[in-house]
Amino acid sequence: MSVMIERLETMSVRFNELNEMMMSPDVLGDRKMMAKVGKEQASLTQVVDTYEEYKVVASGIEDAKELLKELDYEVKEMAKMELEELEPKLQSLLDRLEVLLIPKDPEDMNNAIIEIRGAAGGDEGNIFAADLYRMYSRWAEIQGYKIEVIEMQDNEAGGFSLVSFMIKGDGAYGRLKFESGSHRVQRVPKTESQGRIHTSTATVLVDPEVDKEVFEIDNKDLEVETMRSSGAGGQHVNKTDSAVRVTHIPTGLSVKCQDGRSQHENRATALNTIRAKVYAEVKRMEKEEKDKERMSKLGSGDRSEKIRTYNYPQNRVTDHRIGLTLQQLDRIMEGKMDDVLIALLEQDQKDKLAGNS
Repeated sequence: MSVMIERLETMSVRFNELNEMMMSPDVLGDRKMMAKVGKEQASLTQVVDTYEEYKVVASGIEDAKELLKELDYEVKEMAKMELEELEPKLQSLLDRLEVLLIPKDPEDMNNAIIEIRGAAGGDEGNIFAADLYRMYSRWAEIQGYKIEVIEMQDNEAGGFSLVSFMIKGDGAYGRLKFESGSHRVQRVPKTESQGRIHTSTATVLVDPEVDKEVFEIDNKDLEVETMRSSGAGGQHVNKTDSAVRVTHIPTGLSVKCQDGRSQHENRATALNTIRAKVYAEVKRMEKEEKDKERMSKLGSGDRSEKIRTYNYPQNRVTDHRIGLTLQQLDRIMEGKMDDVLIALLEQDQKDKLAGNS
C-alpha cells in the first residue's frame, strides 16, 4: 500500500510540473514540445484526479474516526453513518487506482491506422468490409475524431477488397487495438434470391501511428512511385500523376495513397503509413517465434479464425474472445460500439492484474 501511495505521489508531483511547463513561454513557443508535454499530461490526468478524490475520502474517514471518540451520542452516530458511506467508496477508489496503475502501452494514445480487407465469401466479404469501414467511421465521428482515407480498392459488386484509413485523436489506437482479427457476418446477401443466410468474413488490422522520433526507416530501403489516381478513392482524386505508392523493400510491405489533394500530401501520408506498418511488422516478427502473434492477430480470413460474429437475422453481435453477446447489432453498426470496446479493455486489464498478459 505504501509503495502504491509513493508512486501516486510521484505521479501527482510530475502532473503539477507538467502544468507549469504548459504555461512556460519556452514550451508555448515550441509546437513539438507542447504536443509532447500535453500528451504526457493527458496520460496522467485520470490517475491524478482519482488519487485526489481518494485523498479527500481518506481524510473524511480519519475525521469520522476522530468523532467516534466524542462522548456525544448524536455526534458518534453521525460519524458511524459517515464511515458506512465513505469506507466502501475508498475501497472502490483503490480498486480503480489499481487498474489505472497497470503499465500502459505507450502507443495507446496514438492515432490508429486501420486496414480492412474482404476475405472469405467473395463479393459479400467485400461488401461487409465496407460496412465495417462505415461502422468505424461513425464511431470516430461520435468520438470527435478525424478520419483520413489512405487507400481504397473498390470491388465491382460493391464494397472494398481493401480500405485503409487513419483515425486521428488522442487514445484512438488504445481504444481500437483489440479490433484486429477476422470478423464474421451472417446474413442474407442482396444477391441471394432464395433468402438463404450466407457466412462471410473480412479481416481488420489496427496499428498505431508512429512518430519519426520513435522509429525511422532508412530511405535506401524505400521505393517511391508516382502514378495516376484510379477508382473512386475519395472526392479529391484528380487526373494528374498525384497517386503515390511506397514500398519497403526488405519486408515487401506497400502503401498506395491517392486521396490527398496533391502528390506532396499523398507522399507524406504514404511515408507516415509505411512507417507504422513496418514498425508493427518489426514488433510482430520479434514476437512471432514465441507466440505466433501475426497469425493470431490477423488470421487468414478463414471462417474458423473469427474474433467476432455479426448475425443480422437475430440483430446479434458476439465477441468470441470474451464471451460477450449483445442484441444490438443495429446500434453497433451505426458506430455505437463502446459497450464492446470497454468490455474488451476491462478484460485486458483483468488479465494484466492476474498476470496473464
